Amino acid sequence: MLTSYGWSERLQNDFAPYAAEGLVPARILIQHRGGYRLVTPDGESDGLASGRLLKTTSEADRPATGDWVAGEARDGQFLVQHLLPRSTAFIRKASGSRGGAQVVAANADVALLVASLNADLNLRRLERYLATAYESGAQPVIVLTKADLADGLEDTVAEVEAIAFGAPVLAISSKTGQGLDALLEHLQPGRTAVLLGSSGAGKSTLLNALAGEERMDTGAIREADDRGRHTTTHRELVLMPYGGLILDTPGMRELGLWEASGGVSEAFEDVETLAAQCKFSDCGHGREPGCAVRAAIAAGDLPEERWLAYQKLQGELAFEKRKEDPHAALVNKRLWITRNKQGRARMKAKRGEDPS
Repeated sequence: MLTSYGWSERLQNDFAPYAAEGLVPARILIQHRGGYRLVTPDGESDGLASGRLLKTTSEADRPATGDWVAGEARDGQFLVQHLLPRSTAFIRKASGSRGGAQVVAANADVALLVASLNADLNLRRLERYLATAYESGAQPVIVLTKADLADGLEDTVAEVEAIAFGAPVLAISSKTGQGLDALLEHLQPGRTAVLLGSSGAGKSTLLNALAGEERMDTGAIREADDRGRHTTTHRELVLMPYGGLILDTPGMRELGLWEASGGVSEAFEDVETLAAQCKFSDCGHGREPGCAVRAAIAAGDLPEERWLAYQKLQGELAFEKRKEDPHAALVNKRLWITRNKQGRARMKAKRGEDPS
């Protein structure tokens, strides 16, 4: 049974030390506030994390939907003792004042970034999802739903492809079946795909179409703003008829980045390539001479909205790093003092004043 849920030779090797302890492997299908629903070699079971596991780990290191774990049956439940190493992890900043890292999905091979082809389509939100998907290690695939209702479909797909930089962009219709065959090419048996997108994007409708039955509740779109209501209230890993696995998640309109600098670099490779061509290595991309970024914006080769989105994401990452690392905060403060001094010196030089 575990083979159907993605069990592999790599996982067998990772599990070897726990097998010596007499434990058995399982994969988490659903994560509830009070526990889990898991699949074990003997079938599905409810489960809990052991007290020792909860006491010795942070929230990000505790089992989440999609995780492989080691444990044992006890008193009619599966007691999770250990978390196996993750191949990928989709992590976001947890909501609330305490922040911290939150694992949205674990061990996903493919990240299906779902957006609806309606008035709520947002390129900046897709860029954010792309950055986090790249950081997770999963292969991103952008899925544009409700293609049967879209006007100017080719132009919209071209706009999305312009920010995708190599990630597949598929326009599909769960209602008519348009594009589903192309999507299935990314959903091979034994592979896990996670559905990510805001409420109303059509994630649950897509999952139902792929499953051939109503597995998830779906909701209507508000006419006032083309946005949807939350229908999926928990994360669930579903084994599909064709052998692949899909992990559905609640809609996330805002996605706080968490240690995603590498992902931002991949999602904005065009911007970072331009920045590397600036005359000065410490270019602030303002009014410095020889700024390749500003030249590209002026020439229309780089949309200013994309540059602003890149700056915003970099600012978020820097802010989170400063909160976690006081030394980084001090370095950032000194950097801005130096830049301000350089800026004032250049202005004085332009006016013919003594820079000193």
